[in-house]
Amino acid sequence: MTGVIKSGYYTKHIAWIQLSNPKKRNALSLSMWKDLPQVIQNLKKDKSLRVLIVKGDGENFSSGGDISEFKTIFSTPNSSRNFNTTINKAFNALVNFPKPTIAMIKGGAIGGGCGLALACDIRMASENSFLAVTPAKLGIVYPYSEIKRLVATVGISTAKDILFSARLIKAEEAEKLRLVNYIFSTRELETKTLEYSELLANNSPNSLLVIKEIVGEIENSKIEANNAMNKKINNAFESIDFQEGYNAFLEKRKAKF
Repeated sequence: MTGVIKSGYYTKHIAWIQLSNPKKRNALSLSMWKDLPQVIQNLKKDKSLRVLIVKGDGENFSSGGDISEFKTIFSTPNSSRNFNTTINKAFNALVNFPKPTIAMIKGGAIGGGCGLALACDIRMASENSFLAVTPAKLGIVYPYSEIKRLVATVGISTAKDILFSARLIKAEEAEKLRLVNYIFSTRELETKTLEYSELLANNSPNSLLVIKEIVGEIENSKIEANNAMNKKINNAFESIDFQEGYNAFLEKRKAKF
């Protein structure tokens, strides 16, 4: 088992969750994906909490799934589907957190790491940060709800560009594409994120709660995939493309589809 989900408080009203696996650029192990909803649920019980910050440990936000576990996670179609269910629960737990959430992005936010950043309400990034959504490099399909969230964030054409190309997007471009809301120097990122969090925390808690609920209702029309779409997503784990993409990723070579 590698990596843990940590949590704590900056102030009475501002809490943090940390993705901690720094030796692997905060790659998310299966245990981390499983633990995240419970950590979020525990914070949800705190009625005095008004803002939640999600951050990485050290110099990166998260490099996505832990590739050292891929051989086990994707060993069978059933284990692949179970993994997909697990990460969806983690995304949904963050999306459904009732108070404002802020992703504090330093360094890379790749794959599932980018997905977690998108699951937050606001994204604050360092000037050296970069983001990417990379399932096309692995021969898999991003979850329906996460593609919908990306489309809602950046628009249809830009979402297609990001998903089709699976390219790295540096901070300046990410701000232009609306992937991130604000960019700061690496040195100032935490301070500026806290200043913004305090701005929110000083507003009416009830107003923020209801505003987030209303915006969620607007965003969540047809948020779930139908059975046919879910089948296509899950079948990708059984495809020849996935086998090639997965092996290429482990072997650190370019996939030949």
